[in-house]
Amino acid sequence: MSQRYAATDAPAFDGTRGGVVTDFDTHAGLGYVTSDDGNVYLLHCINIADKSRDIAVGQRVEFSTVVRFGRAEVAVVVKR
Repeated sequence: MSQRYAATDAPAFDGTRGGVVTDFDTHAGLGYVTSDDGNVYLLHCINIADKSRDIAVGQRVEFSTVVRFGRAEVAVVVKR
């Protein structure tokens, strides 16, 4: 795969927010969630709450963030 997944400059936040999965590569286990306010966050499959390690593009989600290596990423994502 030629696309590289990396954390974005989106801000971390407390609590949870709503959003939509806008990209997800099942093979790589990586993708992005775009929050309702337009920020984009890196998603790793191990952070999917139901432990399925797969999520559909377009899936509505609720998520929280964690800062890793100085950038905010999805910490827990729950399918809605």
